[in-house]
Amino acid sequence: MNISNPYLLAALGCGFTFLMTSLGAATIFFIRKDIKQDLQSTFLGFAAGVMIAASVWSLLIPAMEQAQALGMVAWLPAAGGFVLGAVFLLLLDHLLPHLHPGSEHPEGPSSSLKRTTMLVLAVTLHNIPEGMAVGVSFALSVKAGASVPLASAIALAIGIGLQNFPEGAAISLPLHKEGVSKSKAFLYGSFSGIVELIAGVATVAIAGTAVYILPWLLSFAAGAMMFVVAEDLIPEAHLNEHSHAGTFGVMLGFLVMMVMDVALG
Repeated sequence: MNISNPYLLAALGCGFTFLMTSLGAATIFFIRKDIKQDLQSTFLGFAAGVMIAASVWSLLIPAMEQAQALGMVAWLPAAGGFVLGAVFLLLLDHLLPHLHPGSEHPEGPSSSLKRTTMLVLAVTLHNIPEGMAVGVSFALSVKAGASVPLASAIALAIGIGLQNFPEGAAISLPLHKEGVSKSKAFLYGSFSGIVELIAGVATVAIAGTAVYILPWLLSFAAGAMMFVVAEDLIPEAHLNEHSHAGTFGVMLGFLVMMVMDVALG
């Protein structure tokens, strides 16, 4: 079956990543003890590695190729969109009160929100650029002369989905530690990924307004993802001192995403 509707493709791709978040959140029903720090660091590092590789191979390189095909200066949309994506996440980081798992003090403006709500908001911030990346990749894959083949968009969705599994667990398990029931912790962890579906479809709508905006959207998603990697994932992956678990996780995630993108794309 040949599907060429970008909205449907983005919904399917982001639906898969949402499913993987839900499966990760479901680990709350099977894990009775806290995850060991080395394993947590490996998971966080893996997520960071996937996002770094995806930013380069699935977003920035296609952004430059698409810009060049449109007669634009190749590096300009890539650099400009990258900066705008990082600034966008920086603004959200300052405007939304949120609490990272394992942290005692929330970030952003002071708020009367519950700690559990701010935990969910922290993961939601991570998921916005991931949904954008999947959405814009599928939107571009169905255009004539696209720099992102459909196989590469699928590889990106698979990579994001793989790293969403530990992200789902990373929200449901801390929520349960905060006193939330297992069923509610699962629901909160699962639906923290619904923003990916919303962001993905919304990005397709924006991409449909003008072809010249596509390179900017690709690099925008890359900049936003790299902000998440540098600001949160890599620092959290090395919380336990003198451990290489987070480093190996980063390298493994990068390798898996790079091979999938190059082999399938």
